[in-house]
Amino acid sequence: MTETTMNPLGTEPVGKLLRKFAIPSIIAMLVGSLYNMVDQLFIGNFVGPLGNGATNIQFPLSILNVSIALLCGIGSASTFNLAMGRGETKRAGYYIGNAVSLMLLGGLVLTVVTELFLEPILIGCGATENILPYAVEYSRICALGYPLFILSAGGAHIVRADGSPNMTMAINMTGAIINTVLDFLFVAVFHWGMTGAAVATIIGQYIAGIMVLVYLTKFKTVKLEKKHFVLNGHMIAAVIALGAAPFINQIAMMIVQIVMNHVMGYYGAKSIYGADIPITCAGIISKVTGICFSFIIGISQGLQPIVSFNYGAQNYKRVKDAYLLATKIAAVIAIGSWACFQIFPRQLVSIFGSGSDLYFEFCTKYFRVFLFGIFTCFLQPLASNFFTSIGKPYKGIFMSLTRQVLFLTPLILLLPLFLGFNGVLFAGPIADALSFTICLILLVREFRRDEFRTAR
Repeated sequence: MTETTMNPLGTEPVGKLLRKFAIPSIIAMLVGSLYNMVDQLFIGNFVGPLGNGATNIQFPLSILNVSIALLCGIGSASTFNLAMGRGETKRAGYYIGNAVSLMLLGGLVLTVVTELFLEPILIGCGATENILPYAVEYSRICALGYPLFILSAGGAHIVRADGSPNMTMAINMTGAIINTVLDFLFVAVFHWGMTGAAVATIIGQYIAGIMVLVYLTKFKTVKLEKKHFVLNGHMIAAVIALGAAPFINQIAMMIVQIVMNHVMGYYGAKSIYGADIPITCAGIISKVTGICFSFIIGISQGLQPIVSFNYGAQNYKRVKDAYLLATKIAAVIAIGSWACFQIFPRQLVSIFGSGSDLYFEFCTKYFRVFLFGIFTCFLQPLASNFFTSIGKPYKGIFMSLTRQVLFLTPLILLLPLFLGFNGVLFAGPIADALSFTICLILLVREFRRDEFRTAR
């Protein structure tokens, strides 16, 4: 009996498999997005808008952590599942072990660099004079949690690749629930402000990271040994090749966030809103839209082991069926999110505390204009992850660059020269439309290849 016929990834109905892997992934993504959102909820209500602005300034550092986690986590999960699909079980363990070592090392380096150069980094991220003290207080403590934050975020993909999506969900939920409870205790009860929110965050991250380490000692598919964790150039290169697309996508998000902070501050200072309101509003809205993308990215992550295994086993019909099903579900979620953002923008912003009339006016306008094209945003993350999952990282990398780097960043910089502050807002839907078109063309071309057209 072959590995393909023994493994449920190659035999169970794709709808059942997608539910099995995507639902825990979605929950894990939703819970993971609560780390920053919960902090903003408590900070907004008990510290104030400047505190919320500080979490937005720190957000590029969080994105950088997630980028390393996805580079190693998705990269190792994809190489691991492809290897298992090909029957290369002896080689598969090295991808996991090397990725874990790389995540811990990357987190440690990032902690040291952040602690040494914190103020210049935060100013580079767009901190204003009023927001900087809050951002320093919050970020200096958060940096102490980077190694296990990266391990918990990246390790979740490894745990799921081992066939334990429910454990992935448990890891993320545990960290986020602890963070929420401690946020209430430290910020709302003890009134520790930004320090309390940061301490709550890193405690949750440490516990989640420890859960990943414990799971690795009981890895199901292959037995992990010490030799698997010794860094090897060939294994690292393979992991990085397939983790590059989500890594670059996150780096692109970080760049856009930094550019957005500076542009918002610059043009905001020339408007009736001032510099602080646009920066704060942009941060809040990025967390709210994170809920929508948690569903879509969770679906794409749940799709990954199904696509990788079956592509490696040359079950092309199952690959196509799984991808098309995931796309339909993600499209419905994106359209529903668009409707909510258009109809209830003020209500959504109000959850994060009070503000002036100008504050709510700008947030409402930002929701309705900048996010007008969000109903098309389901395709790019699914397409990028799909190409990565089938071992075509260059196409995945290109698609991960389309919205953020190729379109959104240039438009954010250029359109305000002609349209003023409104140019920043119009950049969003234009970039969404262009990215959707490019990804659709490349996907149609891929599915017209012989292996997919002739698949039975």
